[in-house]
Amino acid sequence: MIRSVRELLRSKARFFLLATLAALALRLFLVWRFPGVVDDSRLYADIAKNWLQHGIYGITNSGKIVPTLSRLPGYPAFLAAIFAVFGLDNFKAVLLIQVLFDLGTCFLITDMARRLFSARAAQAAFLLAGLCPFLANYAAAALTETLEIFFTTLALDFALRGLGVGEVSTPGRLNWVGCGLSIAGAILLRPDGGILLAAIGGYLFWLLLKNWKGNLSAADSVPRFAPRKLIFAGILVAVAAVAPLIPWTLRNLHTLHRFQPLAPRYATDSDEFIMPGFNRWVKTWIVDYVSVQEIYWPVPGSEIDFSRLPNRAFDSVDQRSETSQLFAQYNEDHDMNPELDARFAALAAQRVREAPLRYYVWLPALRIADMWLRPRTELFPSDPRWWEFNDDRRWLTVSLVFGAINLLYVVMFLAGWTRSHAVFGVSLFFFFVVLRSAFLGSLENPEPRYTLECYPAVLLLASRLFHRAE
Repeated sequence: MIRSVRELLRSKARFFLLATLAALALRLFLVWRFPGVVDDSRLYADIAKNWLQHGIYGITNSGKIVPTLSRLPGYPAFLAAIFAVFGLDNFKAVLLIQVLFDLGTCFLITDMARRLFSARAAQAAFLLAGLCPFLANYAAAALTETLEIFFTTLALDFALRGLGVGEVSTPGRLNWVGCGLSIAGAILLRPDGGILLAAIGGYLFWLLLKNWKGNLSAADSVPRFAPRKLIFAGILVAVAAVAPLIPWTLRNLHTLHRFQPLAPRYATDSDEFIMPGFNRWVKTWIVDYVSVQEIYWPVPGSEIDFSRLPNRAFDSVDQRSETSQLFAQYNEDHDMNPELDARFAALAAQRVREAPLRYYVWLPALRIADMWLRPRTELFPSDPRWWEFNDDRRWLTVSLVFGAINLLYVVMFLAGWTRSHAVFGVSLFFFFVVLRSAFLGSLENPEPRYTLECYPAVLLLASRLFHRAE
């Protein structure tokens, strides 16, 4: 019998106490030794302080506060609340509270494993999540990831409750409202949180098709649902997920005269040039995070080194020469003007025309693989070119160990999926991972952190390997 999470915690109190202390110790060590306050952290903090002190959701530009829509209000609101209580720019308080949210994520993953598999799998899930160095690493960074992962996990847990998964489940409307509001929390932190809405909505639609006019067979693992209940659940989730975006959309219309329900694709304000030609050219060759750091991020404003381009960036001697000239012209003033961007666009169009399969299939697949398999050491001072083995020995070791741990998690996830794909509810998590990965493959900046939102599903299915019938 599947026990409630409270019963599980009581019956395994010693295990959960020791595991929680270990998880907390790991996170506190990273907060103390490697706190992550980066440029994005300071931008979010600037918006939070202007909002808190002046009532303006904006950034400071040349001493003036300028309204912005480049970032969604979720994380600035979180920072503003903490700054109001603990003092301005108190990032230590921010990180410590994020640690609590991250521990909450561990318990939510535990609850889902208990519902889908068994109490033993739930214990394994808690240990896998609590000691996961990647979740812990971002809990110690003033970025959106920890809260985004928490709300993603909360939404998935509510979805399982709404579907009645687990003998102690109480399916009902409030679960679907909670699921939608959790998705809204994820979207208000990052616009790609909308992928979660698509995944849960798509899964409910699949269940609707399976239940429509008695399409279920006796051997099917999917339980019977009244179609109207599935439709109503989908409506509740969608309304609850979208409604919190209305004030933000109205604010953008009123203040900036722009219909913008989410943040812009490239997190730019209306007066910023988005470099469409350069961005498309980058997508004709980029596959790894190293190129994001060395080529993509520095533009505009910083020097870019032509020698850092891989050979796949050129299809001919003429293309290599043209690209070299474009780099030289950009490096004169470090500005990507419309004329220069148009030349990159023409070069990109040529490369896409000559190899469309590469652009639309192979490069996205390689970007997805890089985001999933790269050692997740981007918050450490490790050399991103770890495979050249010329980094400081300590950080090279960290890269290799993190790479091995990440690979182990991915292998366990796939193995857990093969053993549990017939379990009702598991397909939701696999569908979410596939959908999010496909979206990430379309980006020109393959950053490993973007797959961390999938880690609740990874850890959950990995815990299936420790399942034992009870």
